[in-house]
Amino acid sequence: MKKVFLLILAAAALAASCEDFMQGFGRQGELQIRFSETTLPGTKASALPDTNEFIISITDSKGKSIYEGDYGSMKDKLTLDEGNYTIVAKSCEFSTPQFDLPQYGDTQVAAVKSGKTTVVTLSCSQINAGVRLQISSDFLVSYPNSVLILKASSGKLTYGYSEKRIAFFQPGTVSLVLADNTDEQTLFSRILEAQQILTLNIGTGNQSGSKSGVTVQLDTTRNWLTDNYTIGGDNGGGKDVTDAYSVSEAKKHTSQEDVWVYGYIVGGDLTSKNCSFKGPFSSRTNFVIAAKSSCTDKNSCLSVQLAKGNIRDKLNLVDNPEHLGKQIFLKGDIVESYYGIPGIQNISEYRFK
Repeated sequence: MKKVFLLILAAAALAASCEDFMQGFGRQGELQIRFSETTLPGTKASALPDTNEFIISITDSKGKSIYEGDYGSMKDKLTLDEGNYTIVAKSCEFSTPQFDLPQYGDTQVAAVKSGKTTVVTLSCSQINAGVRLQISSDFLVSYPNSVLILKASSGKLTYGYSEKRIAFFQPGTVSLVLADNTDEQTLFSRILEAQQILTLNIGTGNQSGSKSGVTVQLDTTRNWLTDNYTIGGDNGGGKDVTDAYSVSEAKKHTSQEDVWVYGYIVGGDLTSKNCSFKGPFSSRTNFVIAAKSSCTDKNSCLSVQLAKGNIRDKLNLVDNPEHLGKQIFLKGDIVESYYGIPGIQNISEYRFK
């Protein structure tokens, strides 16, 4: 009787575990991460960051790492168990003070539901802060052998008298220190917020060169908390390689001629309905570019026509399979449709990053 009872308990336990397994089985959804195409806060001091190089970190509700790597290498859609996930995006690693290194980022929590696709749109803004100094000639005369230092809890930077760059810090207190061989004097302290850039005018308040005291004046005409630009957006009209249109912006500017467009070469062998994203390729006359090197969706791409000549010889994927996955800048005419999607034709120039 006892054995029968134990067998019944074991069977019940097995049934319960199987039920739990079946309940959990298939409870998966998809997570898609993209960057906003709207205007985002930034800084006048920096070039546009490449979103493909942003560092993406995804963790589940227990802190387990799901993905850690660059955005360009990440799949368009991730299949995940149902639950909450934290997504952190950073344009670069930043821990200690550095010159000319603005950091952009965003953090969001996404709820993945079974059988559904959750889309997270990252709207990245500058998450560190900066200081630049404007040093007057009278200060140079009065303190030729002294050193200006910017200090924060995470480190310090020596700001040379001829320095023109912006010094970037984590948000928090930053102090300006005047140092010589004998002592240090704190001239100015300020709590900096994310996105904030301060310009400080450093002088002595006199023109004779006598050491009557250092003056530090906050130049409100050269400070900003935000400035507008679009990550991957229309910032210069495509007339120069430095202002090239992204793939998504190029699609909004069909009929424009002789403009620059950039993206990653992700496939070729175009037809009206299909596109191949894996080699070997058979067509020398076309390929497609996309905003991400991992893209496998034709509708997310921009088609590229390669006319007969030197550019076709240098770029086609049949003779140059090593170009697949590379970032390229192309100058040509944007058309509304080439093989069923917006494209670029009449290529006159190209550059690889």
